[in-house]
Amino acid sequence: MAVKYPKHCCILLFSLLSFHPPSSSSLDPQQSDSGASPPDHDAEEVVTKGLQSADAPRRKLLQTSGAAVPFPPLKVLSNGKTCIMLQARKLSLRYERQKQVDLTERAFSPHKAVDTTQSVCRQDKATLVMKFGDVEDLKGLSIRLQLSHTFYEASNQWWYSLDSVSLLYNVSEEAVFNASEVYAPSSSSYHCVHVSSLERHSALLQPGGHRARRWTVTFTDFQIQAFNVTSGRFSPVSDCTTFLTPAILMGLVTSLILLLVLAYALHLLVHLKHIERDDDSKADFYFPPDPEQPERCCGENLADKVTP
Repeated sequence: MAVKYPKHCCILLFSLLSFHPPSSSSLDPQQSDSGASPPDHDAEEVVTKGLQSADAPRRKLLQTSGAAVPFPPLKVLSNGKTCIMLQARKLSLRYERQKQVDLTERAFSPHKAVDTTQSVCRQDKATLVMKFGDVEDLKGLSIRLQLSHTFYEASNQWWYSLDSVSLLYNVSEEAVFNASEVYAPSSSSYHCVHVSSLERHSALLQPGGHRARRWTVTFTDFQIQAFNVTSGRFSPVSDCTTFLTPAILMGLVTSLILLLVLAYALHLLVHLKHIERDDDSKADFYFPPDPEQPERCCGENLADKVTP
Protein backbone atom coordinates (compact mmCIF):
# COMPACT_ATOMS: atom_id res chain seq x y z
CA MET A 1 0.00 0.00 0.00
CA ALA A 2 1.42 3.39 -0.98
CA VAL A 3 2.25 5.87 1.75
CA LYS A 4 0.59 9.27 1.41
CA TYR A 5 2.62 12.21 2.59
CA PRO A 6 1.05 15.51 3.63
CA LYS A 7 0.80 18.11 0.95
CA HIS A 8 2.85 20.74 2.76
CA CYS A 9 5.73 18.24 3.21
CA CYS A 10 5.84 17.59 -0.54
CA ILE A 11 5.86 21.32 -1.28
CA LEU A 12 8.66 21.92 1.19
CA LEU A 13 10.73 19.05 -0.20
CA PHE A 14 10.25 20.26 -3.78
CA SER A 15 11.23 23.81 -2.85
CA LEU A 16 14.42 22.62 -1.13
CA LEU A 17 15.42 20.46 -4.10
CA SER A 18 14.73 23.17 -6.64
CA PHE A 19 16.43 25.98 -4.68
CA HIS A 20 19.60 27.32 -6.32
CA PRO A 21 21.33 30.43 -4.94
CA PRO A 22 21.44 33.11 -7.63
CA SER A 23 24.81 34.19 -8.91
CA SER A 24 26.01 37.73 -9.05
CA SER A 25 25.41 37.87 -12.80
CA SER A 26 21.77 36.86 -12.50
CA LEU A 27 21.13 39.44 -9.78
CA ASP A 28 22.07 42.35 -12.02
CA PRO A 29 21.81 41.62 -15.75
CA GLN A 30 22.76 45.17 -16.68
CA GLN A 31 26.10 44.88 -14.92
CA SER A 32 26.79 41.52 -16.55
CA ASP A 33 26.14 43.03 -19.95
CA SER A 34 28.37 46.03 -19.29
CA GLY A 35 31.43 43.83 -18.75
CA ALA A 36 33.89 44.59 -15.94
CA SER A 37 31.57 46.05 -13.34
CA PRO A 38 31.81 45.28 -9.59
CA PRO A 39 29.49 42.57 -8.24
CA ASP A 40 26.43 43.44 -6.21
CA HIS A 41 27.73 42.86 -2.66
CA ASP A 42 24.38 43.67 -1.07
CA ALA A 43 22.62 40.92 -3.02
CA GLU A 44 25.37 38.41 -2.19
CA GLU A 45 25.11 39.33 1.50
CA VAL A 46 21.35 38.71 1.45
CA VAL A 47 21.83 35.29 -0.13
CA THR A 48 24.61 34.41 2.33
CA LYS A 49 22.48 35.40 5.33
CA GLY A 50 19.60 33.33 3.96
CA LEU A 51 21.80 30.25 3.65
CA GLN A 52 23.23 30.79 7.13
CA SER A 53 19.76 31.11 8.65
CA ALA A 54 18.71 27.90 6.89
CA ASP A 55 21.71 26.01 8.28
CA ALA A 56 21.47 27.51 11.77
CA PRO A 57 19.12 24.88 13.30
CA ARG A 58 21.29 22.01 12.06
CA ARG A 59 24.44 23.72 13.32
CA LYS A 60 22.90 24.25 16.76
CA LEU A 61 21.91 20.58 16.97
CA LEU A 62 25.49 19.50 16.24
CA GLN A 63 27.05 21.99 18.65
CA THR A 64 24.72 21.53 21.62
CA SER A 65 26.81 21.21 24.79
CA GLY A 66 26.13 20.39 28.42
CA ALA A 67 25.23 22.82 31.16
CA ALA A 68 27.73 25.67 31.45
CA VAL A 69 29.65 26.24 34.65
CA PRO A 70 28.39 29.57 36.08
CA PHE A 71 31.70 30.72 37.60
CA PRO A 72 35.37 30.61 36.58
CA PRO A 73 37.70 28.18 38.36
CA LEU A 74 39.12 28.96 41.77
CA LYS A 75 42.91 29.43 41.59
CA VAL A 76 45.52 29.13 44.31
CA LEU A 77 48.82 30.90 43.65
CA SER A 78 52.25 29.96 44.92
CA ASN A 79 55.23 32.21 44.12
CA GLY A 80 53.11 34.02 41.57
CA LYS A 81 52.16 30.82 39.71
CA THR A 82 48.93 28.85 39.77
CA CYS A 83 49.42 25.57 41.63
CA ILE A 84 45.79 24.46 42.23
CA MET A 85 42.65 24.98 40.16
CA LEU A 86 39.18 23.93 41.26
CA GLN A 87 35.87 24.33 39.49
CA ALA A 88 32.33 23.04 40.07
CA ARG A 89 28.88 23.89 38.82
CA LYS A 90 27.47 23.35 42.30
CA LEU A 91 28.85 22.78 45.81
CA SER A 92 26.34 21.79 48.47
CA LEU A 93 26.37 20.52 52.06
CA ARG A 94 23.71 19.02 54.29
CA TYR A 95 23.83 18.10 57.93
CA GLU A 96 21.59 15.09 58.65
CA ARG A 97 18.04 16.08 57.65
CA GLN A 98 18.48 19.82 57.83
CA LYS A 99 18.20 22.26 54.94
CA GLN A 100 20.77 21.97 52.19
CA VAL A 101 23.42 24.69 52.12
CA ASP A 102 24.54 25.91 48.68
CA LEU A 103 28.10 27.24 48.75
CA THR A 104 28.60 27.62 44.99
CA GLU A 105 28.54 31.40 44.85
CA ARG A 106 30.56 31.78 48.03
CA ALA A 107 33.26 29.45 46.71
CA PHE A 108 33.61 30.46 43.06
CA SER A 109 32.11 33.90 42.50
CA PRO A 110 34.83 36.41 41.55
CA HIS A 111 32.77 39.19 43.17
CA LYS A 112 32.84 37.43 46.56
CA ALA A 113 36.23 35.75 46.61
CA VAL A 114 36.58 33.02 49.21
CA ASP A 115 39.53 33.17 51.60
CA THR A 116 42.26 30.74 50.47
CA THR A 117 45.20 32.29 52.30
CA GLN A 118 45.81 29.15 54.35
CA SER A 119 46.31 27.02 51.21
CA VAL A 120 49.75 25.47 50.78
CA CYS A 121 51.55 24.13 47.69
CA ARG A 122 54.67 21.95 47.87
CA GLN A 123 56.32 19.54 45.45
CA ASP A 124 54.65 16.43 46.86
CA LYS A 125 51.75 17.86 48.89
CA ALA A 126 49.12 20.53 48.37
CA THR A 127 46.27 21.77 50.54
CA LEU A 128 43.37 23.88 49.37
CA VAL A 129 41.55 25.62 52.21
CA MET A 130 38.34 27.57 51.57
CA LYS A 131 37.21 29.64 54.57
CA PHE A 132 33.55 30.68 54.37
CA GLY A 133 33.12 32.15 57.84
CA ASP A 134 29.73 31.85 59.51
CA VAL A 135 27.15 30.14 57.27
CA GLU A 136 23.67 29.95 58.80
CA ASP A 137 24.06 27.94 62.04
CA LEU A 138 27.66 26.92 61.30
CA LYS A 139 30.41 28.97 62.90
CA GLY A 140 33.72 29.35 61.07
CA LEU A 141 32.94 26.88 58.25
CA SER A 142 35.93 25.78 56.16
CA ILE A 143 36.46 23.11 53.50
CA ARG A 144 39.93 21.59 53.15
CA LEU A 145 41.08 19.47 50.20
CA GLN A 146 44.28 17.49 50.74
CA LEU A 147 46.19 16.41 47.61
CA SER A 148 49.37 14.40 47.09
CA HIS A 149 51.83 14.10 44.20
CA THR A 150 53.48 10.71 43.56
CA PHE A 151 55.73 9.21 40.89
CA TYR A 152 54.85 5.66 39.78
CA GLU A 153 57.55 3.66 38.05
CA ALA A 154 55.03 1.28 36.45
CA SER A 155 53.54 4.09 34.36
CA ASN A 156 56.75 6.18 34.37
CA GLN A 157 54.88 9.38 35.17
CA TRP A 158 53.67 11.57 38.01
CA TRP A 159 50.13 11.25 39.35
CA TYR A 160 48.21 13.42 41.78
CA SER A 161 45.32 12.30 43.95
CA LEU A 162 42.72 13.86 46.21
CA ASP A 163 43.36 12.15 49.53
CA SER A 164 40.63 13.70 51.66
CA VAL A 165 37.95 16.37 51.92
CA SER A 166 37.43 17.82 55.39
CA LEU A 167 34.70 20.03 56.84
CA LEU A 168 35.80 22.23 59.75
CA TYR A 169 33.04 24.00 61.67
CA ASN A 170 32.14 25.34 65.10
CA VAL A 171 35.82 26.05 65.85
CA SER A 172 36.90 22.54 66.83
CA GLU A 173 34.68 20.01 65.03
CA GLU A 174 35.90 18.23 61.89
CA ALA A 175 34.31 15.74 59.47
CA VAL A 176 36.77 13.92 57.20
CA PHE A 177 35.91 12.14 53.94
CA ASN A 178 38.41 9.85 52.21
CA ALA A 179 38.68 10.23 48.42
CA SER A 180 41.07 7.50 47.30
CA GLU A 181 39.32 7.08 43.92
CA VAL A 182 39.91 10.65 42.75
CA TYR A 183 43.24 10.73 40.86
CA ALA A 184 44.73 11.63 37.48
CA PRO A 185 48.09 12.01 35.69
CA SER A 186 49.90 15.27 36.35
CA SER A 187 49.55 16.15 32.67
CA SER A 188 45.73 16.04 32.91
CA SER A 189 42.94 17.58 34.91
CA TYR A 190 40.47 15.38 36.75
CA HIS A 191 36.74 15.71 35.99
CA CYS A 192 33.69 13.91 37.32
CA VAL A 193 29.99 14.67 37.07
CA HIS A 194 29.57 14.02 40.80
CA VAL A 195 32.13 13.81 43.56
CA SER A 196 29.83 13.11 46.46
CA SER A 197 29.28 11.12 49.63
CA LEU A 198 25.87 9.94 48.37
CA GLU A 199 25.51 6.34 47.22
CA ARG A 200 23.41 7.32 44.20
CA HIS A 201 26.40 9.34 42.96
CA SER A 202 28.89 6.45 43.37
CA ALA A 203 30.05 7.74 46.79
CA LEU A 204 33.58 8.76 45.82
CA LEU A 205 33.77 10.48 49.22
CA GLN A 206 33.75 7.88 52.00
CA PRO A 207 33.07 8.99 55.60
CA GLY A 208 36.14 8.67 57.81
CA GLY A 209 34.33 8.81 61.15
CA HIS A 210 31.03 9.16 62.95
CA ARG A 211 30.89 12.93 62.38
CA ALA A 212 31.30 12.56 58.63
CA ARG A 213 28.37 10.12 58.50
CA ARG A 214 26.08 12.94 59.57
CA TRP A 215 27.09 15.07 56.57
CA THR A 216 26.53 14.83 52.84
CA VAL A 217 28.92 16.66 50.53
CA THR A 218 28.33 16.96 46.77
CA PHE A 219 30.41 18.61 44.05
CA THR A 220 28.58 18.73 40.71
CA ASP A 221 30.67 18.91 37.51
CA PHE A 222 33.78 18.69 39.64
CA GLN A 223 37.12 19.52 37.97
CA ILE A 224 40.48 19.91 39.65
CA GLN A 225 44.18 20.09 38.75
CA ALA A 226 47.25 20.51 40.90
CA PHE A 227 51.08 20.55 40.73
CA ASN A 228 51.34 21.01 36.97
CA VAL A 229 49.08 23.90 35.99
CA THR A 230 50.30 25.76 32.92
CA SER A 231 49.01 29.04 31.49
CA GLY A 232 46.34 29.20 34.19
CA ARG A 233 44.13 26.74 32.29
CA PHE A 234 42.96 23.19 32.77
CA SER A 235 44.88 20.52 30.90
CA PRO A 236 43.06 17.83 28.87
CA VAL A 237 40.49 16.02 30.99
CA SER A 238 40.89 12.62 32.60
CA ASP A 239 37.27 11.70 33.28
CA CYS A 240 36.09 9.47 36.09
CA THR A 241 33.65 7.57 33.86
CA THR A 242 34.59 3.90 33.82
CA PHE A 243 33.72 1.23 31.26
CA LEU A 244 31.47 -0.73 33.60
CA THR A 245 28.89 1.90 34.40
CA PRO A 246 25.56 0.69 35.86
CA ALA A 247 23.83 1.07 32.48
CA ILE A 248 26.52 -0.89 30.63
CA LEU A 249 26.58 -3.56 33.35
CA MET A 250 22.80 -4.03 33.13
CA GLY A 251 23.08 -4.24 29.35
CA LEU A 252 25.73 -6.97 29.60
CA VAL A 253 23.63 -8.96 32.09
CA THR A 254 20.54 -8.65 29.88
CA SER A 255 22.51 -9.75 26.82
CA LEU A 256 23.85 -12.77 28.71
CA ILE A 257 20.33 -13.81 29.75
CA LEU A 258 19.08 -13.47 26.19
CA LEU A 259 21.99 -15.57 24.90
CA LEU A 260 21.22 -18.31 27.42
CA VAL A 261 17.54 -18.33 26.42
CA LEU A 262 18.50 -18.48 22.74
CA ALA A 263 20.95 -21.35 23.34
CA TYR A 264 18.29 -23.31 25.26
CA ALA A 265 15.72 -22.73 22.50
CA LEU A 266 18.18 -23.96 19.85
CA HIS A 267 18.90 -27.03 21.96
CA LEU A 268 15.19 -27.84 22.18
CA LEU A 269 14.75 -27.31 18.45
CA VAL A 270 17.59 -29.70 17.58
CA HIS A 271 16.24 -32.28 20.02
CA LEU A 272 12.75 -32.11 18.49
CA LYS A 273 14.16 -32.60 14.98
CA HIS A 274 16.08 -35.67 16.20
CA ILE A 275 12.89 -37.15 17.65
CA GLU A 276 10.99 -36.54 14.39
CA ARG A 277 13.72 -38.34 12.41
CA ASP A 278 13.51 -41.35 14.72
CA ASP A 279 9.72 -41.50 14.27
CA ASP A 280 10.02 -41.25 10.49
CA SER A 281 12.61 -44.05 10.35
CA LYS A 282 10.41 -46.31 12.45
CA ALA A 283 7.43 -45.73 10.16
CA ASP A 284 9.48 -46.79 7.10
CA PHE A 285 10.22 -50.30 8.47
CA TYR A 286 8.31 -53.16 6.70
CA PHE A 287 7.69 -56.43 8.50
CA PRO A 288 6.69 -59.26 6.01
CA PRO A 289 4.24 -61.88 7.30
CA ASP A 290 5.63 -65.23 8.46
CA PRO A 291 4.42 -67.98 6.00
CA GLU A 292 4.67 -70.74 8.63
CA GLN A 293 2.45 -69.01 11.11
CA PRO A 294 -0.92 -69.66 9.35
CA GLU A 295 -0.14 -73.35 8.67
CA ARG A 296 0.89 -73.92 12.28
CA CYS A 297 -2.27 -72.21 13.38
CA CYS A 298 -4.46 -74.31 11.07
CA GLY A 299 -2.67 -77.52 12.07
CA GLU A 300 -3.37 -76.90 15.73
CA ASN A 301 -7.04 -76.30 15.02
CA LEU A 302 -7.38 -79.56 13.06
CA ALA A 303 -5.69 -81.49 15.87
CA ASP A 304 -8.13 -80.10 18.34
CA LYS A 305 -11.09 -81.20 16.21
CA VAL A 306 -9.80 -84.81 15.71
CA THR A 307 -9.08 -85.54 19.36
CA PRO A 308 -12.23 -86.67 21.23
